[in-house]
Amino acid sequence: MEKVIQPAIQSKTRRESSGRLRRFWNNKTLLLMCLPAIAFFIIFAYLPMPGVYLAFIQYNYADGIFKSPFVAFDNFRFLVMNGDLWRLTFNTVAYNLAFIVLGNLLQIFVAILLNELRRKWFKKVAQTLMFLPHFISAVLIGLIAYNILSYDYGLLNHVLASIGMDPVKVYSNTHVWPFIIVITYLWQTTGYGSIVYFAAIMGLDSEIIEASEIDGANAFQRIIHIVIPWLKPTFIILLLFSLGGIMKGNFGLFYNLVGANNTALYASTDIIETYVFRSLMTNFNFSIGSAVSLYQSVFGFVIVITANWLVKKASPENSLF
Repeated sequence: MEKVIQPAIQSKTRRESSGRLRRFWNNKTLLLMCLPAIAFFIIFAYLPMPGVYLAFIQYNYADGIFKSPFVAFDNFRFLVMNGDLWRLTFNTVAYNLAFIVLGNLLQIFVAILLNELRRKWFKKVAQTLMFLPHFISAVLIGLIAYNILSYDYGLLNHVLASIGMDPVKVYSNTHVWPFIIVITYLWQTTGYGSIVYFAAIMGLDSEIIEASEIDGANAFQRIIHIVIPWLKPTFIILLLFSLGGIMKGNFGLFYNLVGANNTALYASTDIIETYVFRSLMTNFNFSIGSAVSLYQSVFGFVIVITANWLVKKASPENSLF
């Protein structure tokens, strides 16, 4: 019996191996296009992983990474005891949730508006104007904000003074900056981010739209009952991708708008990236910075796995894996 089964198993294994090789060969162009992305993640994501050891040592330059004293979780304990970890986590997650939710909703709204435009020349002009903020440097955005909000030289206080009102110290007011940062982010990213949703709408079968028009559906009914349900899978996938970076703050935006050393605004604007920056560039504490970064990665991984599990329970066809 074994003499009959063994050759059959070997034959099946050879067929499966041959089938895999054939699939690789048939998709060689796509695989070749993936090589740069694969190389990128290997070089910048997997090879630096031994550096995680920094989070568990008290690093000093004389001894190097692997000879510095091992302190286990002392770096994480320091963050918890100082109260920095909870503040950084809350600020980073809160800002990113606002960016993700408001950003995606606004991008869907803009994509639907663009789709409803009938004049092609106006649609192209509108798209171009909305894409422009995405290509403006964060440094330039920070400079514009400073020229508007500066206490001594800003346009805002100049206007207030001209109408007899007292000047406002914006750069020491913790309450207004969440609104300023979120509005600036939405202004910069909405136009460019709407491309994906607009492309998804373009993939909608025109016969469905025509059939709805024949049945008497108006523009609002078409959007509610056809376009928005069509965009649901795209929204879920982009949401899951965004949740993967929910612990990754937009350092360029925060640093250029607020700065990393404005202690008056730490309560409402300090995020993980600005804290790590100060640890590395101001305090030269590589161990604390590495501990925060490791916490950031683990927290983000847990969120992605949990969110994907919930999506898989509710809508299996829209989950990532």
